[in-house]
Amino acid sequence: MAQQISESELVLMKIIWKNGGAALYSLIMEELEKDKNEWKNNTVLTLLSRLGEKKFLKVKKIGRRNEYVATVTEAEYQTMQTHSFLDKVYGGNVKNLVSTLLRQDILSADELKEIETFWRKENE
Repeated sequence: MAQQISESELVLMKIIWKNGGAALYSLIMEELEKDKNEWKNNTVLTLLSRLGEKKFLKVKKIGRRNEYVATVTEAEYQTMQTHSFLDKVYGGNVKNLVSTLLRQDILSADELKEIETFWRKENE
């Protein structure tokens, strides 16, 4: 599933993921309002429909209401996006990415040590 989703579609996916991977339309609208997002009903329905076409969501009928169910977890999406970014920007070279993070002080030496420790534990 190499499909990309837009920033707006991602807003909706985050609401659904935050709700355990499934949400009724009414809950999605409530969450958007809480975030002061004033999208019109048609806009939200169009975005949900696109997410369905891209196979990120499926629709479950509950009586007359629609429940939108994520077909991809947030972790799976993050993994897909990380691979896509790594391939596009760094030609798949992780060392170049880490080198950039260190040179730009985005990743501290302490954080790098934490990652090394984590990596060792994962591979024991």
